[in-house]
Amino acid sequence: MSANDTDRRPPYHGGVTLAVASVVVGYLLGTVPTALLVGRRLGHDPSHEGSGNPGASNVYRTIGRGPAAVVLTVDIVKGAAAAGLGWAVGGHTLGVACGVAAVVGHSYPLVRRGGKGVATCAGVISVLFPVHAVVAALVWVVVAKTSRRPSIASLLLAVGVPIGVAVTGAPGIEVALLAALAAVVVVRHAGNIRRLVRGTEGPIQAGKP
Repeated sequence: MSANDTDRRPPYHGGVTLAVASVVVGYLLGTVPTALLVGRRLGHDPSHEGSGNPGASNVYRTIGRGPAAVVLTVDIVKGAAAAGLGWAVGGHTLGVACGVAAVVGHSYPLVRRGGKGVATCAGVISVLFPVHAVVAALVWVVVAKTSRRPSIASLLLAVGVPIGVAVTGAPGIEVALLAALAAVVVVRHAGNIRRLVRGTEGPIQAGKP
């Protein structure tokens, strides 16, 4: 068996129970309310300020760059940790599944409003597909800076990553999981898409919701 075969072992390697437990842990990691914890420590509640979205972009608008950087970093780490856990436990494909679970947990926690999942998605990709992550990050920065609308860059990233991974020959199940991840991000940006179509999506500015 080659090293690559070992790396791509199926997600049930080591036992179905352990694989399921890893996915559950990935989901729980995703539910950590980073923006709310940072915001409330500074006397703010991002879920009731600005757009109401508990993510780095809204923290940037309502509180400022420093707190937004903290939220962004921790949300990236959530996705990276979930993906790394799955990879260590059961191989690359389980890493993808756990990463998707983290994004779902961030976007759809059980007891509060969730975020849009972009930073958590970036953490997943950075661990499992680092070359794609570098390309996606460069595209995101260029598009976000030129358009001043992170939603456009985030949607391009979400849709582009599964296509890029498919083109480079990833297993079909991993492409399907990444397509599901992209669907979560796109659905969470439904309001942004409507505003983009109407031409009412405003540029992002620190301290200006």
